[in-house]
Amino acid sequence: MTELLYHADSQLKEFDAVVTEVIPEQYGVKLDRTAFYPGGGGQPNDIGTLTFNGQTVAVTKVERGNLHILGADTLPEVGAQVHGALDWERRYKLMRTHTALHILCGVVWRDYGASVTGGNMEPLSARMDFEFERLEKDLVQEIEAKINAEIAAARPIRVAILPREEAFQIPDLIRTKINLLPEGISEVRTVEIIGLDLQADGGTHVANTAEVGHIRISDYKSKGGINKRIYVEIEPA
Repeated sequence: MTELLYHADSQLKEFDAVVTEVIPEQYGVKLDRTAFYPGGGGQPNDIGTLTFNGQTVAVTKVERGNLHILGADTLPEVGAQVHGALDWERRYKLMRTHTALHILCGVVWRDYGASVTGGNMEPLSARMDFEFERLEKDLVQEIEAKINAEIAAARPIRVAILPREEAFQIPDLIRTKINLLPEGISEVRTVEIIGLDLQADGGTHVANTAEVGHIRISDYKSKGGINKRIYVEIEPA
C-alpha cells in the first residue's frame, strides 16, 4: 500500500520515496509514498518533478493506483530513491479553490437545503451544480455575500480519518446526490470547516477559510429541471 502523504498533510511540498514498480510502456513509476494527489472529486491531479540518479524529470500526470507519469524516456529502477516536488503554486491554487467549493456547498446546504449534483475545478475557477428549483440574481448575490462572510470569519479546517461505521453515523456526511464511496472502503476521510461544514472528501485543502481569498460568483445557469449550476472565480493572492 502506498502511503498517501497528502491525506495527512496537504501543506507538504516535497518528499522522499522509493520506487516500487516501473511501467515502461506508460513512462510511469509507482512509489512507496507520495504527496502527489491523483485527482478525484472534481480536483485535478498534481504535477511537479521527480529527482533520481542526479537528474530531475517532470511528473506530467498522476493517476489513481499511484501511477506517476514521467516526461522522460529514462526511468528509475525498482528500489531507487527519488525526491518528489510538487508544482506548489498550482497545487495551492487548487487547494484554495477546493476549499471555496466546500464553503459554497456548506452555505447552500445550511441555508437552502440543496444537495450537490456535480462539480469541477481548475486553479482559481470552478463550478458546482445544486438541486435548486429556481436560481435568480437576488439569491445569487445573497449566496455570494454569505460565502465571503465565511471567509472573513477565518474558520479553521480540520481533517480526520474515521472508521466507516463511525463516519456514516454523522448526519449529512455525503453531500452529493449519489454516494460515491465504494463499499470496500473501511476508513473515511472527512474535511470539516469548523462551524460550517463537515463532509467526506479525499482532496487537499487550505488550513483556514481566510486563505481562500474573495470569491466571486461569475455566472449561473439552469442545466435542466431542478439542476442549477453556479460558477465561481477566486481572486489571485
